Amino acid sequence: MTVPKTPAATSPIIPSPLSGHAEGVSNDEFRAAMSRLASGVVLVTAQEPSLDPDDPSAPDVEDVGMTATAFMSVSLDPPLVLVSLRDGSRMDELLEEQELWAVSVLSESQRHIAGRFAMKGRLSDRLLFADIPYIRGEYSHAPLVGGALAVLECRTEQRVRAGDHTLVIGRVLTARAPSAEGGPLAYFRGRYRQLG
Repeated sequence: MTVPKTPAATSPIIPSPLSGHAEGVSNDEFRAAMSRLASGVVLVTAQEPSLDPDDPSAPDVEDVGMTATAFMSVSLDPPLVLVSLRDGSRMDELLEEQELWAVSVLSESQRHIAGRFAMKGRLSDRLLFADIPYIRGEYSHAPLVGGALAVLECRTEQRVRAGDHTLVIGRVLTARAPSAEGGPLAYFRGRYRQLG
């Protein structure tokens, strides 16, 4: 039996001259294509030194949080995870200075938490944590959100510059799945969504 040959593509892909990138993909084209990739949603948390060390009534440390959709498992042995942080973001600068951080994998009922910590230009996150139930991590002392599907504490192993982001690879120090209730919060086509 003879297998018919598949004809070669007759027209090459020609980059758009209006793209602005040598590779031929505009920011809008790339963003639109990648918005079709569904991802989970996590809250990355850490602690930073007091924003006002001269004020005796100010806390010694401040909790910081950031919503992330670019988070993944990297390795089982050793246990490693990766989060992508926009260069110059508050979390990027904080994790460059100190190595301990935490991740809460958000459930579908925690959309409000994701939205709250996705806001840009905040000076302090103190009020954002005010009505969210959490416990402190054993190693990082960072908030671990109550009701999250899973919580992890990490220590930065490596930072890799990648375009306009930094990939932070962390060794997992603790991992727990405290909540079996509900499904994951997902991000797809620019919106938070539920599975199903």
